[in-house]
Parts: sequence; structure tokens; C-alpha cells
Amino acid sequence: MVDLERHSRHVMLPQVGAEGQSRLSKSRVLCVGAGGLGSPVIQYLAAAGIGHLSIVDDDKVDLSNLQRQVIHRTSDIGEHKAVSAKRFVLDLDPNISVEAITQRLSEDNAKSLFENHDLIIDGTDNIPTRYLIDDICCEIDIPWVYGSVYRFEGQLSTFNYKGGPSYRDLFPEAPPEHLIPSCSEAGVFGVLPGIIGCLQATEAIKIIVGIGEPLRGKLMIYDALESSMKILSFNSTNSEHVQESEASVDELMFNSINASDAISKMNEGWKPYFIDVRSQMEWNQSRISCSDDMCPHDEILSAVDRIPKDRDVLVQCRSGQRSQLAILFLMEAGYDGSRLYNLDGGINGWSEINPDGIIHG
Repeated sequence: MVDLERHSRHVMLPQVGAEGQSRLSKSRVLCVGAGGLGSPVIQYLAAAGIGHLSIVDDDKVDLSNLQRQVIHRTSDIGEHKAVSAKRFVLDLDPNISVEAITQRLSEDNAKSLFENHDLIIDGTDNIPTRYLIDDICCEIDIPWVYGSVYRFEGQLSTFNYKGGPSYRDLFPEAPPEHLIPSCSEAGVFGVLPGIIGCLQATEAIKIIVGIGEPLRGKLMIYDALESSMKILSFNSTNSEHVQESEASVDELMFNSINASDAISKMNEGWKPYFIDVRSQMEWNQSRISCSDDMCPHDEILSAVDRIPKDRDVLVQCRSGQRSQLAILFLMEAGYDGSRLYNLDGGINGWSEINPDGIIHG
């Protein structure tokens, strides 16, 4: 039953109306994590009138959390975050059904927890859990909204939505855990999780109501220091190429070149610094013979001492997705985007044009 007075501002919107609000009131959403990202997600989904909200978190509220985890209070220190979050939701709207699950998401419980939900939202702070979320959502065909924050940068996307790409399509392999510092190790700008979490809640509401264009096959990257947003478009691994929207081309300001054009330019004397940003395992299996260097895309900043700034740089991965992320990192490190080239289609495209130029093993 829709509370028309409480949700009148939504109902007034022609894109939402009573029907859209009814969909919200009947929806079942599970949020993994009630921390920095989970807090604004839970807050705004509750305010929007979500029918049922499951909150999964085995952590307890700590004083250092309160800088960004805004649904918890000083009096909640020592309490399970899921329990504190449930109390917040019911204080806001007692009509919402809330389940506080004080367990850690694992391979043993993920499927049973996710079943009977319409949407999963990632409010975690660790990469292995995201792969688990992705695998289970793909297995039981549930969309999920991804968010992550690191210092002053946030990322956002929607995976497994209406047959769209998965998290593994964008990030096929997890980087070594020791290379990914936690918020307690690297720090995080306090308002950043609020921004990304609100955007996650926005994606969730759009999906449930059926309005707008969710970030299906798109990765949004937000830089709080520069007040800028970039959007990368990507396809599933079954697709041959990564596509860029017109907005992405204007915003990213780097070059995209396919294998045929790159080979022609090289034959005419073009000598870019050619770097492969796939994993070491992928490099060991096969590589482009004329590559100068390799460094996994998420470690690219560790290689800036050897990547020249006074030369064109050609960046390559399997299909052209991770290489775009590597280029973004290089641009943030001061590289001129006009000298950075993304190999559209990656090694897959190169092998189609020039199979003799691939070294195997």
C-alpha cells in the first residue's frame, strides 16, 4: 500500500507516478554492507519507500566510521552495523520491512541470501566480495549496482541488467589483495561515499521503477578534487569491441585506434611506446610481439617511471576495456591524453588482423 502523503513528491513525477511508487513499495532489495556506501544507499532507498530491505554486514560500528557512515550515531558504537541500520530505517519509515543479517557474505550463504530479491547493491570495501556478488547474481539472474571509493575517486556501474555485461567483463581478474589498500590504510574523503552511494540509490530506483538509462555497460568515474565525471562504455566479453559514447569521447580526450590502423601507422614509421596492461598470466599465454612493456592496468601508476611522456603511448589489453582504465590513470598522473592511444579490440582484434604477430607461450 503506497503512502501517498509520504511519497507525494515522487507520485507527482510523471515518470514515476502512483504506478512507479507502487513498484518501489513491492520491491525487495539487498544491500551488502552498511558502511560508507551502504549508509546513503539505505537512507535514500528507505526514504523512497522500498518495500523490503535486507542489510548484510557482520561488522560493528566504530568511532572512525562516523566520518562517513552517516546513518550511525555515537550511541551506536559497538553495535552491529546491520542492526543500527535497521533501527535507522524503521525510525524513518516503520512501514518498511527490514531484515538485519549480521553475517559476512560468503560462498556458503550468498545464494540463499540473494534469492527472492529483485536487486543487489554493493556497499562493500573489498574486491573478492564483489566477484562473489557478480558470480551469484549471474547464476540466479539478478542485476546489481556496483560502487567503490578510493581516496578522492569513486566508481559506479550496473551489472547483469537485462542481459548486460557483468563485473568480470570489466575486470576479468582480481588484482593481488596486497595491492588494494583499505580505507583505513589509504584514507577516504568523507563525503565521497555519500556521493557514490546516492548515485547507487539513484540507479536502483531507476531500475525498479523502469525509468531513464541505468549505467548498463557503462562505468562512471567521479573525481571529487576535479569535480569531474568520466564515462567509459564497455561490452560483455562475447562482444568484439568496446564502444564509446559521444559523451565519452568528448570527456576522455584520448585516442582510439584499431589494429589495422595501428599496424599501418607502424609500417609508416610510427613508434609508440606499446604497453600491455593485461595480467601476468595472460601475458605468459600470449602477447603481441612488438609490445615494449607489460603492467597490469590497476598497477599502471607503478610503471610511470618507465612510460615516456614525450612519446605516443599505445595501450593494449584483451579487448580494449582495461586499457581505457589504464589510460585514465595515466591522464591523472599528468600524461597528455592526445598522446595516449587505446587499442580498440585489444589483442583479440590484433590477432584477427595479424595472427603472425602474436607470440604464444
